[in-house]
Order: sequence, then C-alpha cells, then structure tokens
Amino acid sequence: MVKKKAAAHSGTPATALLDARGISYSVHGYTHDPAAVSFGLEAAEALGVAPALVFKTLLVNTGVPGAHALAVGVVPVNRTLDLKAMAHALGVKKVEMADPAVAERRTGYVVGGISPLGQRNPSRTVVDSSALMHETVFISGGRRGLDLGLAPADLMALTGAESAPIAGH
Repeated sequence: MVKKKAAAHSGTPATALLDARGISYSVHGYTHDPAAVSFGLEAAEALGVAPALVFKTLLVNTGVPGAHALAVGVVPVNRTLDLKAMAHALGVKKVEMADPAVAERRTGYVVGGISPLGQRNPSRTVVDSSALMHETVFISGGRRGLDLGLAPADLMALTGAESAPIAGH
C-alpha cells in the first residue's frame, strides 16, 4: 500500500502514530453529514467500499476496577458488537457499552470519530477476526469524515490487539 501523507488539516493522534512508526496507510477524507444515522455506513458509502471493510471502534465497560475498566472492540460497521463474545474474549463475566462521555474522555476523540489508534489512554483492544481476511481495512482517522486504510496486521500490532470473533449480526 502506498503511503499518502495527510494534508496538514487532517493530522490527528492516529496519523501521528502511524507516521512515527513508519507504517504505510492511506488517508480518506469525506464530508460528514451531521444527519447521518450511522457514521460507519456513511464512511463506507463515501469511500465506495464494502461495509465489511470499514471497522468501527466501540468502548465497553468491563466492570473491572481501575485501568482495565474499559476495553475497545473493533468490528465491521455493518455488524454489531456481540457483548457476550467480547466479554469472553476479555475473560470477564460481562461487558456493557461504555458511556459515550466516558469513551470521549478516555480516548480523546469524539463519538463517531474514535480511532483505535492514538488514544489518549489506550485500552485493551480486541479486533474482530474478520479483519484478518482482508488486505486493507478502514478505521476512523480520529475525527468524523476521516478514515484511514491500513493492513490489519499493522492495526493489531499498533494497538497490541487480540483477534476474536466479536461481531454479532
């Protein structure tokens, strides 16, 4: 994949991390529609790619006190996060979706633009195993209207992620 430098206005902690590590990625900006019902499906349509290639970043509350209270699930935008599967992957009894305000504070990003990369306070991350079937996946670049294309192996390495079947229907 050819690395495309982000324009000066599109630099985010996610692109800064990729640049610092010398990871090849592509930058895909589009005009975000505030009326869009699904940020992820909007991105897939704007990028002209199958929704199965675009992944959303969701934070869950594990119920574990301290630094491990939150975890990140990365799933295709046309699927849901299976909370039972996510809990199993994390080795906890159950998880629930994190409060959006807590997710924003923890990551430093706004909902709809949360990237698994460059988070203010990184959390344990699980990427749906379907990502590994693709040469390139697209994730949020750190703001609404900005996606990044990269190899799933690079996403996994940069986040220290585990892979598990965590996507529901």
